[in-house]
Amino acid sequence: MRRFASASFLPPPATAAAEAALRFGAATTLVPRALALTASTCPWQRRHLCSSSSAAATAAAVEEARQGRKQMGATPQLYEYLLANVREHPVLRELREETAAMRGSQMQVSPAQAQLLAMLAQILGAQRCIEVGVYTGYSSLAVALALPESGRLVACERDERCLEVAKKYYQRAGVSHKVDVKHALAADSLKSLIDGGEANSYDFAFVDADKRMYEEYYELLLKLVR
Repeated sequence: MRRFASASFLPPPATAAAEAALRFGAATTLVPRALALTASTCPWQRRHLCSSSSAAATAAAVEEARQGRKQMGATPQLYEYLLANVREHPVLRELREETAAMRGSQMQVSPAQAQLLAMLAQILGAQRCIEVGVYTGYSSLAVALALPESGRLVACERDERCLEVAKKYYQRAGVSHKVDVKHALAADSLKSLIDGGEANSYDFAFVDADKRMYEEYYELLLKLVR
């Protein structure tokens, strides 16, 4: 079964040829912002994150995180529409609002993106999932809420402070029993899963972590996702 990765690149490809090269895996020096691996033949999707060193841009990013917005090329009116119509669990909203006041809040996925991840997990009938790069847990919580009671989500994160926030909201949403938190380097956690005989046993994987490690994460996850 073919596997596809969902990715976003900065800057975007300038031509249709470059677009096609990126979509179908041609060699490139651009770094994907996020990867989603599934056991289905899902098409490529785009995911754009924003960052800036200026104080004004940082303040704007914090406000966008509070509102659940991302710089994906949409107008403010479209963002308002998405936020007004997305199915956001009350605990997810509380987590989003707390995260907005934290350093790096622009890393948090938007409610619309989280709903897409949850929808993919539901469409697949996923039971076993992996997330590499948890941050404060918004996307992993969205996926955990979509999993059945018997589901399992392995959440890999090296930042203990962020994990404490995530675990608080897993507990608050009643999904702690579904989430297996791995506080370690993600590559080590993934290798441990493989060594433990869990290859080809996962339905879905989402990566939003250290961009320099994406190639290694990708290869390890290809062994874990069936």
